[in-house]
Amino acid sequence: MTKLSFGAHPYLLGFDQLERLVERTAKSGSDAYPPYNIEQSAPDAFRITLAVAGFAEDDLAITMEDRALVIRGRQADEGTERIFLHRGIAARAFQRSFVLADGVEVAGAALENGLLHVDLRRAQPEPVVQTIPIRRS
Repeated sequence: MTKLSFGAHPYLLGFDQLERLVERTAKSGSDAYPPYNIEQSAPDAFRITLAVAGFAEDDLAITMEDRALVIRGRQADEGTERIFLHRGIAARAFQRSFVLADGVEVAGAALENGLLHVDLRRAQPEPVVQTIPIRRS
């Protein structure tokens, strides 16, 4: 018995990239830093919230790379020699990626009280009915 991959099924034409997206998402790692929430804020809107306490706006970068929303954080060196007796607040650099579906766009981002909010919205395509003419040979 031959096992067909998801993208190779004969009824799913043009979905081969979906299988690659799933593989890329699975390889993105299971690092839990920084913690985040994903919520649906409206029927066609979502919000990703990352806990980035200690990071300034200049320490954060948000980019779109091949349908992936990539959020990076790196704190600048303060230059002062501080001696920590206990260091429980994470200050390490991070990169967090989210693969977005076609039609999902970044609506904006805001940093508020140590939380980075990234708002997403799904564009509603116009319903299209197209008649395909049949040529005679």
